[in-house]
Amino acid sequence: MHLEPFISEEGVEIYKTVVGPIDNNVYVIRCSDVGESILIDAANEPQLLLGIADELKVNTIVETHGHWDHIGAVEQLRNAGYSVGVSIDDATMLPSYDYLIDDEAELTVGNLTIKAIKTPGHTPGSTCFSIVGHNILFSGDTLFPGGPGATHFEGGDFAAIVNSIETRLFSKFPSQTIVLPGHGVHTTIGMESPKLSEWIDRGW
Repeated sequence: MHLEPFISEEGVEIYKTVVGPIDNNVYVIRCSDVGESILIDAANEPQLLLGIADELKVNTIVETHGHWDHIGAVEQLRNAGYSVGVSIDDATMLPSYDYLIDDEAELTVGNLTIKAIKTPGHTPGSTCFSIVGHNILFSGDTLFPGGPGATHFEGGDFAAIVNSIETRLFSKFPSQTIVLPGHGVHTTIGMESPKLSEWIDRGW
């Protein structure tokens, strides 16, 4: 298997794979200086993800939230020896996990620091991840091009997701920050932030 990075910056490479019946994005953040990686959302197609994890030297897996389509390969990857982390508020949605991720927790991957940002609304424990020192944000199903993630599922809360996006993302990250969501194409903070009041008015 030969993988090419989707994004490459000094010291960091981002790999993207699309898996499963509703096209989930799985991301791997690799420290290019050391060669260690972290995988975001063990969503589906476990054999494919195991091959990627082996090639890129993944040392842990983190989940943005606990919806079924984002956790379909968790058990198989845990059985292969990879540890899985998730927010305490979504932990019961997973079949199993190894550790809990607190808000603003920092995970070390080689020379990189990955910071967790709790953004409830899509689910109570939805969590985004940023790479400290790089304008890259992994938004899970919290923020997409054109608006917030769905909140009509059990545990969803539209007011909460809007507050999360406004106070934890738009007010914290510069406009050039690349936003990598759990499905579909990427966007930037600058592309989305002017539309917040429009989303509030439409109610979704």
